[in-house]
Amino acid sequence: MEAGALPEPVLVTQAGSLKLLADQLDGETVVAVDTESNSLYAYREQVCLIQFSTRETDYLVDPLALEDLSPLAGVFANPKIEKVFHAAEYDVICLRRDFDFEFANLFDTMLAARILGRQEVGLGAVLQAEFNVHLEKRYQRANWGQRPLPGYLLDYARLDTHYLIALRERLGADLRQCKLWPLAQEDFERLRVLQAAESNGRAPDCWRIRGSYDLSPQQAAVLQEVCRYRERVASAQNRPLFKVISDQSLLAIAGQGPQTLHELGRLPGMSHGQVRRHGEALLQAVRRGRQAEPIYPPRSPRPDEAFVLRVEALRRWRKEAALQMGVGSDVVLPRDLLFALAEGNPRGMGELAEVMAEAPWRLEHFGEQILWALGRR
Repeated sequence: MEAGALPEPVLVTQAGSLKLLADQLDGETVVAVDTESNSLYAYREQVCLIQFSTRETDYLVDPLALEDLSPLAGVFANPKIEKVFHAAEYDVICLRRDFDFEFANLFDTMLAARILGRQEVGLGAVLQAEFNVHLEKRYQRANWGQRPLPGYLLDYARLDTHYLIALRERLGADLRQCKLWPLAQEDFERLRVLQAAESNGRAPDCWRIRGSYDLSPQQAAVLQEVCRYRERVASAQNRPLFKVISDQSLLAIAGQGPQTLHELGRLPGMSHGQVRRHGEALLQAVRRGRQAEPIYPPRSPRPDEAFVLRVEALRRWRKEAALQMGVGSDVVLPRDLLFALAEGNPRGMGELAEVMAEAPWRLEHFGEQILWALGRR
């Protein structure tokens, strides 16, 4: 279905309109939600649009035009209002990060489709299968921070939530029929408490570049200096790192150690414009890196051999269980829970229940099998 065949969405850019919307949503029992961010166009990613759909109306909220989105906090935290997302993890993390929202009563249509054993779980594929609706996804990588947003992007954005409530009803009915509703609720609750990953203690920027571990310690020191330069420029210009200088160009600079602008310009990915804008500063960074102390890659402590064996045993078991259920392995046992079990090494149902406190359905249905896999028969 084309967006033109639908009623116009309501664009919310004023504080008064936002308050009216919050009051409207507060009277609903189910609301569809999605977000659009500008990660490909900014150093500091932010939510640039929030879409809501009720059974009657589609709303587009512009956070860049509104100073305060707190009127929506009660909607997200209200346990009497079910919030329907598709692939909610990213949205929940971004909304909590940018606006400090807390969440209650979520339904994720992608998770529901995975739990039901669907092979194609992208929103476009699911809507095509359920409603014969074609969803145009060419604008996924659009710059959602531009203002004003063109009409075609507004039409695109509203379609991401327009069908979600109807989709939730179908998938919810299927989950109940297959007796998988409690498992879905377990995973929706796990979604509710997601937090953005902390950056403290993260490995230095240079070690996140593919190929950095192949450099000598002195070359790694050079890489760290050119990475720091790129970080400063990206932050000052509010541009993504890769749009300043690519990872592979920085790796080549560290490996080759150019001493002149001519040498720098011959390296992969270094355009004339980049040499003109950044050349002298990059050469200075190379000189600083050569004079700095060599640096060595961070080393993670080698895991205990018994821990590794438990991980492999649990992986083998969940793969077999997933084949029997016709679902992905992580539906049976999510990765974080698998590692928690391998680390905790529970010795009986009591200890197992402690590790799996947030996974009661899995404890009930898989507890004995997990103990068996861990050798606790």
